[in-house]
Amino acid sequence: MKHMAPKRQRCAIYTRKSTEHNLDLAFNSLDAQREACEAYIKSQAHEGWTLIRDHFDDGGLSGASLDRPALQDLLNRVRARQVDIIVVYKVDRLTRSLADFAKLVEEFDEHDVSFVSVTQSFNTTSSMGRLTLNVLLSFAQFEREVIGERVRDKIAASKRKGIWVGGPVPLGYRSRDKKLEVVPEEAGLVLKIFADYLALGSIGALAAKLNAEGPKPKPRQLANGKSVQAECWRVGPLAHLLKNRFYIGEVVYRGEVHRGEHAPILDRDLFEAVQARLSDQSVVRKLARRQSPHLLTGKLFDDRGNLMSPTHANKAGARYRYYTSQALLQGRKTDAGSVARVSAEEVEQAILNAVRADRAFEPGYADRDLLDRHVGRADLRRDCIAISLTATTPTEDDAEAEVDARPTLIVPFAPMAPLRKGLRHTPDHAGSLNDAERTSLLTTIARSKSWIDELLRDPLLDFAAIGHRENLAERHVRFLAPLAYLSPRIVEAIAEGRAPAGLAVRRIARDLSVAWAEQEGALRV
Repeated sequence: MKHMAPKRQRCAIYTRKSTEHNLDLAFNSLDAQREACEAYIKSQAHEGWTLIRDHFDDGGLSGASLDRPALQDLLNRVRARQVDIIVVYKVDRLTRSLADFAKLVEEFDEHDVSFVSVTQSFNTTSSMGRLTLNVLLSFAQFEREVIGERVRDKIAASKRKGIWVGGPVPLGYRSRDKKLEVVPEEAGLVLKIFADYLALGSIGALAAKLNAEGPKPKPRQLANGKSVQAECWRVGPLAHLLKNRFYIGEVVYRGEVHRGEHAPILDRDLFEAVQARLSDQSVVRKLARRQSPHLLTGKLFDDRGNLMSPTHANKAGARYRYYTSQALLQGRKTDAGSVARVSAEEVEQAILNAVRADRAFEPGYADRDLLDRHVGRADLRRDCIAISLTATTPTEDDAEAEVDARPTLIVPFAPMAPLRKGLRHTPDHAGSLNDAERTSLLTTIARSKSWIDELLRDPLLDFAAIGHRENLAERHVRFLAPLAYLSPRIVEAIAEGRAPAGLAVRRIARDLSVAWAEQEGALRV
């Protein structure tokens, strides 16, 4: 009888190591795995097994994800039917996730590829092999979860000792040998930001002042080593900076405050004064929000996660209300969602109708109370609104109500083009600043404040020198300078769009009283 040669089986070896530790050695873990796999393939030569010489090695990559260059290269070979058997040292080298493993096995089956572990002798062509592999993967996933818990516990223990454990480095510090040290130039900017906020009393005015003066925010370092530079100062990051207890030498972890091992930048009295002002402003904002005609402030987002803020436009003495994506307001048009601006009346009515129609809600609530009590968030998409309902009633002390177990309400919604000529909306009461007027005023006030600060710091500086530098007449600089002493309540009203329409720089600066109460009375703020 003529002997039949076995069918040729092309074998690819895949190796992986979770960390980069010792990868620079002449003979590392990847080499050891490959050597064991090559020996196993040689032992199966009588079955027709032959080695593919190409290397598929992922060094320093976790098995929790399939997003690995060598693995993806190997899978492309599988799809091209250039591989018959995949050989690994242990099953967890391929993946530690049962869900990912199920996807891989499905793809292997589709392309008639077997999977073999040399230290756990089986393959996926038999039902017993599949059972054994699933058991092993269960333990591999359990091990990964245990490792994750250990890492989280270690981070918690380190933070309780005040140790910095990585992440974005705050403005004012730099990382050296896994320790944070103060950068004097940045520390001076931090101190200035806190002092300026106390003087201005508004984060919006503070952002305008910083942008007028020119210092850029600290670049943010990404995990891949690249850095991202923000184009300008924005209210959100500034609010986070002003509340960061890291600057007084403390570390906060899950609501607990611990003494940090890093050097503080700020005096505690200055920090606490800023916190008191922020708290006062929060109360003022809440009261102003109750008086605002916009019912969805802080609750409406576009489909890219950008907050949609209240805006308006004035035409022929009438005001038209809108919600506009923050990305659009900040000049990041490409980052805005599919609906970047929408009529406030349209979207509010659509959400109110949906909430009132839901049988879980009893009738009788006023519009604002209904939305405050039961709507946690609304996401505006191209053809619908996703409304997340809340299980509890938000209060002053409970700003983050838990989301109810009820499914999110999906409301069909086709917004009209908000700026199309001839569009008709019910106008609001006219009489407040528009966005352009507000921005112009805040920028001018911030410039005036920076000039006064410079004059106080440098006795040799005068209005003539500032005018020469700014390309302005000296008398114009003198005319604008008193704006630095404007009442914080007036600055806040301007920043929030509550100041009366027609409030121009010339009207404010002319005959400006030194008494804040008289300023507020004269300007009706």
